[in-house]
Amino acid sequence: MKKLILVLVFVLASAGAAFSQNGKMSMPMKEKSLYQRLGGYDALAAVSDEFLDQLGKSKLLGRFVVGLNDNSKKKLRQHLVDFLCSATGGPCLYLGQDMKTAHTGLGITEADWNAGVDALVATLDKFKVPKKEKDDVLGAIGGLKKDIVEKP
Repeated sequence: MKKLILVLVFVLASAGAAFSQNGKMSMPMKEKSLYQRLGGYDALAAVSDEFLDQLGKSKLLGRFVVGLNDNSKKKLRQHLVDFLCSATGGPCLYLGQDMKTAHTGLGITEADWNAGVDALVATLDKFKVPKKEKDDVLGAIGGLKKDIVEKP
């Protein structure tokens, strides 16, 4: 009985705290997801397209996309869009391989990683992504390095 009374008091106190001074219900402000702050699906698709284009033009990184047929390029692009969408809090479901499996055997080096990060930064800059969102993206991507880089 004491537990029930304590729970009831807690619920009532919480509900009372949700009311503002004017008696109207106030909901706590929820920060938008990174997905929303980046502009949603279409923005992530545009960033993905530009990033893949930069990879293809890079002397160092081009080897990872050269030789893919049109279907493979479309599949890679869709996996990237879905991954970014899911990783930034969007509604997409990423169905691709985990990062370690997807990159095993590619021989990605530290230099490749750094060039890829530079290409991503250039892409985000091209789309005028604000510093906070850019830092959030780079922070999230940084955690993947251990699964992607095979050769230090």
